Amino acid sequence: MRKLTFLIYCLISIALVGCPQESPKEDSAVNDPPANNNAPVKPSAEAIDADLETETQPEAEKTETKPVEPEAVAIFNGQDLSGWLGFAGDPYQVAAMTPEELATAQTKADEEMNKHWSVQDGLLFFDGKGHSIYTNKEYKDFILYVDWKIQANGDSGIYLKGFPQVQIWDPAQWPEGSGGLYNNKKGPAKPLVCADNPIGQWNTFKIEMVDNVVTVHLNDKLVVDKQPLENYFKRGEPIPETGRIELQCHGHPLYFKNIKVIELN
Repeated sequence: MRKLTFLIYCLISIALVGCPQESPKEDSAVNDPPANNNAPVKPSAEAIDADLETETQPEAEKTETKPVEPEAVAIFNGQDLSGWLGFAGDPYQVAAMTPEELATAQTKADEEMNKHWSVQDGLLFFDGKGHSIYTNKEYKDFILYVDWKIQANGDSGIYLKGFPQVQIWDPAQWPEGSGGLYNNKKGPAKPLVCADNPIGQWNTFKIEMVDNVVTVHLNDKLVVDKQPLENYFKRGEPIPETGRIELQCHGHPLYFKNIKVIELN
């Protein structure tokens, strides 16, 4: 009886006190916010460095196609007078000759040329006597390069397409200097500046002619800026489309070298 009473007492005590319960553990899967699969991924330091290197790297240089300048062709070879003719007449006089008359006149002019024009140490020399000489070939639009030298009181010029002229002379006598279109009457005849080197030194012309418009640089200085060359022989008429390049005699010794042409047409 006592044992039964004691068993009932124990069951009642257990029911009143209760069994100890474990503290609930935090469930990270429940407490953490749900993952966002669309959230941006933070790049690594290595990736950032690679991007910066790509951005700061200079772009490859672009290959540009530059226009190729035409080659200047020597029209004086420094050895003989090949390619040059003695002066047989101005463009209109020559055009008026019959073939037979021209052949006779040219033969005489070439004989005169060979007496007074010669090549000395690679230079084209004129002794101051005789007549002018001009190219065998006719030119249209061109750039002419020529080095020249004169003595005191010297006088000469470059005829373009057979028409006078880009002036050469001693600035001690003509203070405006060389390079002007001396025979112009309507347009400017004098150079913009005197750019001559002292007598006895070499000078360099760069002469550009397009149609009848002429630009002249003397010793790298602009002396004629896009001025029409007037027709000396028939005033008011246009200059022919093509013609010869002529070295003018004026009774004074002359020296020329490095005579070259770029044909623009």
